[in-house]
Amino acid sequence: MQCAECKGRGLCGLERCPIMSRFYARLPVKPSDHYQGSAPSVFVGSYGYPKVAGGPLMIDDADHPPDWVARGLGIDDIVGLRARTIRGAGEAKDLSGSIQEIALSSSPLDVEVRFVKPVSFDLRFDGTIAPVGLTGAIRKMNVLENARVDRAVDRATSDTDLSATDACEVLTTSGTDVYRITQLLTAGLLGSEKKRHVVPTRWAITAVDDTVSKQFKKKIARYPPLSGIEVFSASLYGNHIVCLLVPGDWKYEMIEVWGKQSLWGGGNESITADGEGATKSGYSPIAGAYYSARLAVTEYLESVRRSARVLVLRNVTSEYWAPLGTWVVREATRNAMKGPKTVCADLNEGVDLASRLIGFTHWRPHSRLIPELTTQRTLFDF
Repeated sequence: MQCAECKGRGLCGLERCPIMSRFYARLPVKPSDHYQGSAPSVFVGSYGYPKVAGGPLMIDDADHPPDWVARGLGIDDIVGLRARTIRGAGEAKDLSGSIQEIALSSSPLDVEVRFVKPVSFDLRFDGTIAPVGLTGAIRKMNVLENARVDRAVDRATSDTDLSATDACEVLTTSGTDVYRITQLLTAGLLGSEKKRHVVPTRWAITAVDDTVSKQFKKKIARYPPLSGIEVFSASLYGNHIVCLLVPGDWKYEMIEVWGKQSLWGGGNESITADGEGATKSGYSPIAGAYYSARLAVTEYLESVRRSARVLVLRNVTSEYWAPLGTWVVREATRNAMKGPKTVCADLNEGVDLASRLIGFTHWRPHSRLIPELTTQRTLFDF
């Protein structure tokens, strides 16, 4: 009702109106029933699973979030880019060969697609996947090039006795990034022969983050603890991330705060917390962001070959006016872990610094990890 009354006048207090942005992004688009050009990735929907629709994502640009960040694109730039992206929709099983060829290729392939009718503008925002503006039902599709396949990808996808979990480990060890692995899983190219099937992109993103970070956790369990308390921080598109690392065996907690007038905070502040020890039970109430942040932290601990107890704080402000997907949390946390660290003398100093960096202290009552660290002693204390 508020959106209906507001009509883009800014009554909600957001810096940008997501609804109006749909119209602004639509202006340069000329609907067509034909596309010939680059298809950098694929997309499979989740509606009606297991009978799902899938197809190529078509745009003459990259579909790789780290590239967007490296190019310095802002939220407006990314929404505009994704608004011009066409999501081809057809019966996934009928297009599986074409989808797999696109997913396998190390560089975008050119495609020619005929749609049932001109593509329609339907920009939708989602918390897990990046937004896509245009959609069209596929009548006919041809891939105009042969896929160029990396050796590690070819090895992992050709081995039909290899489980999807093991394939993720092989690919990660070879340096294949999670975005590429997600594409392969989505296209049904990973796993044993009898268990291969297309996976909705939304599910594949979190599944890969979860699987790869679990593999890192197993390695981290064998490493010695950090030598001191470390604090990292970074910001990306109104997402402020602070990571507090304390020497010890692996434990992880994330506290997510949506501020007042933020996209999903509304008029009230929203705080959600979740954590784990050696294992994680159930799906996190923080959803995909929990696993994306965990991946980035475990990547860091694996790179320095140390174990730690980790607290990740995420503060989402009104600057984040359009949900771009959990890749924002992944890349923000990666940026934090790649940036300069502050070494603290004790836990109190680390907690105080984390509070100053995140901008408030009222996250503390929601934490279970910090009270545990202040009251329990472990072998690492002796």
